Amino acid sequence: MTPSAIKLHRESAVLELCYTNGVTAKLPAEFLRVLSPSAEVRGHHPSQARTESGKKHVRINSVSPVGNYAIQLHFDDGHDTGIYSWELLWDFASNQDAHWNDYLRKLKEIGGRRDPDEQSIQLFDPKKPD
Repeated sequence: MTPSAIKLHRESAVLELCYTNGVTAKLPAEFLRVLSPSAEVRGHHPSQARTESGKKHVRINSVSPVGNYAIQLHFDDGHDTGIYSWELLWDFASNQDAHWNDYLRKLKEIGGRRDPDEQSIQLFDPKKPD
């Protein structure tokens, strides 16, 4: 489904998608950045996918059309290689909570943090064998 309007809210770092069926989705820049469809994030094979961390404060500088089928987002951390198709954006709009919860689960698995100013370390647990 193709959005009828796309609005970039710079101050709140949200991309708003409006659809003719009345659906409006507000996708945070962090969400769009960590779920980028770029090869840098998703790899060329599922085994190459990586979980991005430290993107809590990322912003979208601009949005560019890609033909009649997608947009390209230009983030303030320099990332701009993902092509967000209408199909992908509709999936994000329809399944935002599921995608976000899956990302948070993966982030926890790798010991990552959303906030780049936070750091965590794994401490040795003497009760667990090496």
